[in-house]
Amino acid sequence: MTRYGLIGFPLTHSFSQRYFTEKFAREGIKDCQYELFEMPDITTLRALLQTPDLHGLNVTIPHKQAVLPYLDRLDSSAEKVGAVNVIKLERDGTVTGYNSDYYGFRQSLEEWLALLGRTTAGLQALVLGTGGASKAVVAALTDLTIPYKAVSRTKTGDNLTYDELENVIQAYALIINCSPVGTYPNVVQAPALPYPLLTDRHLLYDLVYNPAETRFMQLGQERGAAVMNGYPMLVLQAEKAWAIWQG
Repeated sequence: MTRYGLIGFPLTHSFSQRYFTEKFAREGIKDCQYELFEMPDITTLRALLQTPDLHGLNVTIPHKQAVLPYLDRLDSSAEKVGAVNVIKLERDGTVTGYNSDYYGFRQSLEEWLALLGRTTAGLQALVLGTGGASKAVVAALTDLTIPYKAVSRTKTGDNLTYDELENVIQAYALIINCSPVGTYPNVVQAPALPYPLLTDRHLLYDLVYNPAETRFMQLGQERGAAVMNGYPMLVLQAEKAWAIWQG
């Protein structure tokens, strides 16, 4: 039995376990199972990595950076982001870290732009939130040569605050919500944007996927903006993880 799994704490609900279990059944992938390894203490990872038949792990909060000392090498995606969400146990006994969130976000954005008939030329982005979820996003934007500004509640360094957006929002067509604002059950909440200033030129990308249509997306649609939730990114990063493990 080939084993895969997810490490993090707490693991109250897991997209990954449901996704891979359904994938194995749907695609007739035999002798594979996907498990949850709740891990309050990252130091127990070393013992887990010795588990017979364990081929790969996903990593979620709070361990995406804490795993780094336990790895032998990092893929370029993990180096760019500074965090790991996929671990591959190599045939030679070494352990490699990857960041499939980077690939998932980048591919989903490129596919969405193509679908809309838009290009990255002249596109500028606002990245709402400066937490862990934003790291893969800004790495992908950098590689796509899309200039961006981070937005947070308090002024630090070069970022913008929400109070400043009224003056600049016309210059930034792509707005990406990397914060948890609007996630179920707090579905009436939305990032504090000057929504009346949005136009049909704007593209609102919400990393939140539950609910499928967030208040952020609804308010954008009311102004004619194109909107997308985080589910395509989630699927693409999961498929990238599978490709990494099989590679």
